[in-house]
Amino acid sequence: MRFYSIWLLANILLITSLSTAKGEEECVLHYVENGYSLFLERKFVQDQSVKVNCYKGFNLPNGQDTITCTESGWTPQPICIPSETCSKSDIEIDNGFFSESDLTYAVNRKTRYVCKQGYTTANGERSGSITCLQTGWSAQPSCIKSCDVPVFENAKSKNDSTWFKLNDKLDYECHIGYENKYKHTKGSIMCTTDGWSDKPSCYEIECSIPILDPRLVVYPRKIKYTVGDLLKFSCRPGHRVGPDSVQCYDFGWSPSFPTCKGQVRSCGQYPELLNGEIKGTKKAEYSHGDVVEYDCKPRFLLKGPNKIQCVDGKWTTLPTCVEEKRTCGDIPALEHGSVKFSVPPYHHGDSVEFTCAETFTMIGQRSVSCISGRWAQLPRCVATVQLEKCKAPRLAVIGANKLEKDGLNHNSSISYKCRGSQKYGYSICINGRWDPEPTCTRKEKAFCPPPPQIPNAQVIDTTVKYLDGEKVSVLCQDGYLTQGPEEMVCKHGRWQSLPRCTAKITCSQPPKIDHGSIKLPRLSDAGRDAIDSSSHEHGTTFSYVCDDGFRISKENGVTCHMGKWSSPPRCVESTGKCGPPPTIENGDITSLSLPVYAPLSSVEYQCQSFYKMQGSKKITCKNGEWEEPPKCLHACVLTEEIMRRQNIIPKRTKNKKIYIQSGDYVEFVCLTAYQKAQGSPEFRTQCIDGHINYPTCSK
Repeated sequence: MRFYSIWLLANILLITSLSTAKGEEECVLHYVENGYSLFLERKFVQDQSVKVNCYKGFNLPNGQDTITCTESGWTPQPICIPSETCSKSDIEIDNGFFSESDLTYAVNRKTRYVCKQGYTTANGERSGSITCLQTGWSAQPSCIKSCDVPVFENAKSKNDSTWFKLNDKLDYECHIGYENKYKHTKGSIMCTTDGWSDKPSCYEIECSIPILDPRLVVYPRKIKYTVGDLLKFSCRPGHRVGPDSVQCYDFGWSPSFPTCKGQVRSCGQYPELLNGEIKGTKKAEYSHGDVVEYDCKPRFLLKGPNKIQCVDGKWTTLPTCVEEKRTCGDIPALEHGSVKFSVPPYHHGDSVEFTCAETFTMIGQRSVSCISGRWAQLPRCVATVQLEKCKAPRLAVIGANKLEKDGLNHNSSISYKCRGSQKYGYSICINGRWDPEPTCTRKEKAFCPPPPQIPNAQVIDTTVKYLDGEKVSVLCQDGYLTQGPEEMVCKHGRWQSLPRCTAKITCSQPPKIDHGSIKLPRLSDAGRDAIDSSSHEHGTTFSYVCDDGFRISKENGVTCHMGKWSSPPRCVESTGKCGPPPTIENGDITSLSLPVYAPLSSVEYQCQSFYKMQGSKKITCKNGEWEEPPKCLHACVLTEEIMRRQNIIPKRTKNKKIYIQSGDYVEFVCLTAYQKAQGSPEFRTQCIDGHINYPTCSK
């Protein structure tokens, strides 16, 4: 009985006071046409509402489920009318089908549809839903042609998308040492009605050997030479004119192949280098093969090989000394140490000297230089009582400052001689480590061939070999910009970390900002012409000014860099108020966006289905600016097509999950009769912002 009373009360919605004051209209619910109510023959006062239940296929007008007592009686009338329905026969889905068997749907009811393999909804999902409204279906279901992320062969994608619609383009880049069938290291493919227009496949770059001087001996002889391979040369008979070795790069062999000559000439005085000078002893005449090394004067940076060579009476190309305008900032603090007095600014090549406090010992170089706007590595000040000893080496030590069983103290030195050698080795103990490590293992010096001629860089014409660890800086031609590292490194006998010289790309007009404009120079006509120009060179900078009542939120300028403007500033209200919160991809705020927000106001974000939030979901308006909003990371879509190509399936076959959230792991196994392919990624792999590294199996 008690349950019935509670249930009865729950079905009565009291909208206003239950007052039954004299003069209020009363309503009695006698019947419900095509429906029923638990409150028949009861009296209700004005503004009271009561719940009505309609039979299946019927509903009250406007889809509501209550009627209200008014001055003129019940509103709406207690009459359930036939429900308006939507029929599936009114809709055709190209390249898709409904996943439910019902043919008609009442108002407000949803139905789901699924796209065929190779097609997706407009937002990239495999399925979608539409709702039956009083005016009909909410939308026309759409399944558009799509392409999954293809399988890359010796290449990587330059797009972040996890799916592509018809006519979308995907850019890819070959791994180092590979090129596509068109002999390019970059390429593009398009999503077509038949799938991808081409395979993003790259193949090992090969270097072919040209016709050589018959006196030139080449080693090693191989059927195929690929990127990284070396060729070494000698002449039989005669003198070699040119490098003794060359290396295969993605742009071919470099430097040029040598020739052989019976007689070679010597060179006269070395050439002078503007803003530079030679190292070592000067000579009046230099023989074929002699090398001269250069250094730049302070505040200048050496670009190109620092060594030139006399080759058959001619010197190879000089390097260039370029003024280094970058300066170093404040001298970094040294714990338990101090720096000798010096006056800024600190230019390239300037050095400062550190000292350690009493009872501390310096480990490292006392003098630290400013190199291209950065301070070189600082020394350390270690408490003298904490200095570590070096273990006595296993070699037969000939002499030491003090040889003790428990080791040798910091700064102790030893000398030793290896069996069969007349030369002595020397080493010093530096805080527990020998420098260099005492050893009798003969280490042959690793040399790299002369540095290569980088395409679109200034001429690098040298025949000098370089030792392991040595570097060569590159200077690009006019109109080109260095991409990647600025210098190449000789490592394990090969040149690595090669810079690239890329053509500078112009920018279109600078971006406009709300409540602000570009600051014009004093010569306003010339300045306006510059701003209105449709093309701006790489490195062009513009400044902005804000309207009255607004202030710049950060640095007030933009710079053109390789065809793109840097992020422009924002003009924020001086009052500290914020405009609408920043938008994010694949997400939105949980509340209605307002044009203006008071200081310290907050909003929260949410991501779309299957997207994972990175960062705080809540941001606050502070000093007229919003905090950094979160990101919505893409999920990974496990596609049957890719798994079939890779001959794999998910390890947990019961799990039919095709979406893997960013950060989650999925494990694969090989299909029957297949095994892990050589060089395949691991079978347990992680989804990272829509990207997943599929393993590969083969027979």
